[in-house]
Amino acid sequence: MTIAQVSASELKTRIENEPDLFLLDVREPNEFEFACIENSVLIPLNQIPQRLAELDPHQEIVVICHHGVRSSQACMYLINSGFEHITNLSGGIDAWSSVCDNSVPRY
Repeated sequence: MTIAQVSASELKTRIENEPDLFLLDVREPNEFEFACIENSVLIPLNQIPQRLAELDPHQEIVVICHHGVRSSQACMYLINSGFEHITNLSGGIDAWSSVCDNSVPRY
């Protein structure tokens, strides 16, 4: 199974043009507090199974982590759980900080 990928610059454009895009951050709370994309929602990776009902399986969801590894795992889980429009942020918050918004701290 192939997971759809979006680059940081493509995501920036999508955020500007798709107001209903849901940004799901699967990092830990301390990471999210340190650096996040505006309007993203934190559900740590290990809480996804218990909190699945908080997500709309028909909504466009972009999954975010530090470099793209945990978000790939979350994408696989969501797709296997029947979610239809799941995309992984390639390079994670680190790429976002480097390419789109250097006010977001890197770590």
